[in-house]
Amino acid sequence: MANKDHTDPARMEKIVSLCKRRGFIFQAGEIYGGLNGVWDYGPLGVELKRNLKDYWWRKTVQERDDVLGMDGSILTMEQVLVSSGHVGGFSDPMVDCKTCKGRFRADNLDGFQCKEKPSVCPGQSPKCDLTEPRQFNLMLQTNFGATGEQIAYLRPETAQSIFCQYKNVLDSNRVKLPFGIAQVGKSFRNEINPRNFTFRSREFEQMEIEYFCHPEDGMRLTDEWLETRLAFYEEIGIPREKLHILDVPDGERAFYSKKTYDIEYEFPFGIQELEGVAYRTDYDIGVHQKGCGKPLEYFDEETKQRFIPHVVEPSAGCDRTVLALICEAFDEETLTDDKGKDDVRTVLRFKPTMAPIKVGIFPLLKKNEEQVRVAREIQKKLQPWMNVFYDDGGAVGRRYRRQDEVGTPYCVTVDFDTLGENGDELKGTVTLRHRDSMEQERISVDALLGWLLERVR
Repeated sequence: MANKDHTDPARMEKIVSLCKRRGFIFQAGEIYGGLNGVWDYGPLGVELKRNLKDYWWRKTVQERDDVLGMDGSILTMEQVLVSSGHVGGFSDPMVDCKTCKGRFRADNLDGFQCKEKPSVCPGQSPKCDLTEPRQFNLMLQTNFGATGEQIAYLRPETAQSIFCQYKNVLDSNRVKLPFGIAQVGKSFRNEINPRNFTFRSREFEQMEIEYFCHPEDGMRLTDEWLETRLAFYEEIGIPREKLHILDVPDGERAFYSKKTYDIEYEFPFGIQELEGVAYRTDYDIGVHQKGCGKPLEYFDEETKQRFIPHVVEPSAGCDRTVLALICEAFDEETLTDDKGKDDVRTVLRFKPTMAPIKVGIFPLLKKNEEQVRVAREIQKKLQPWMNVFYDDGGAVGRRYRRQDEVGTPYCVTVDFDTLGENGDELKGTVTLRHRDSMEQERISVDALLGWLLERVR
């Protein structure tokens, strides 16, 4: 539930406006009125999201010896979700307001309803007139086959495909406990009340690990994964002081969980969950072994024992993390020019590894053919290694500001000194401008690629 002490609606409105104006995030089907709770990522948003997923994969799979990757199907057969408990048990209590016609979760009314904000309600009553709670199925069902006789679901989480394929991964890759299976992919939930921009959506992407282990190691590994995940957020630009750790108490955890930590972030709309790190014990493999009627135990070569492995699950919301990155990076800086006039510079202070555009490339003068030629050559040299943006429109200062607003950490300007027209001692160098400090330095064209690769990957 949102913490009111950390809310800043005005800041959030500016962030949402920037996301649309600069091509980060659009509402799906907006030209037709929009599809509530569903979002499209524009050219800059998709780059930011891709950078996050690639970095998560590198840290989680590529740089670890004990985690393998997979990509499970979105369509999930009904029996899988019957065994997992989703069919018949994956729902939220829903209420309707007879006054304002709003529809809300009955267990999360505080702060969102017209009973506390009468201006939201078009009726005369200052409070909502709520119906009795009823259960609302969160899963999206579909039918397929030649006559549509088969029932399937758009998966409500990425975890179940991992559990179903755990034995195949184990047998085909000669791995031993402890080991993990990682997956990045779309999930779908028919949310009663999507809200807070992309934070709670009906279609969303997860970055999830199921880490299989011996029963006696579960609690220790849960704490270790918590620290690993906290370090990850710091690396991508979300400081530890903005993160809150909720040790979910007994009675509030899922019934199969022996330990759950929620990693929360101070969004402008309150403190909300980014990721859960849950010790799920042996519940998942156990229910699928029972449901499919096939042995899924792990055989320990050293002890000669067979047992169902326990699972630690670090599960992060990709879209929520993208939103947190944007919220954390957003800044408005007041600058005073030589005439004493104040100007507000809007800047997204992304870490270079996360920035959608790594470097802006400018010729000083659009009409100078040699400057344009060299700038285009630099563009072609850098493009195989990183996302760059060429811009020759308007004054250089305005071009800098446009790149500041989308979070580009570096800008390179080809000028007269690059071509040696104002002194051969600077020939072959370009002006490199830093986004955060706005400082400029000279760097040779030959050294530029290596310099950038050390900082943006």
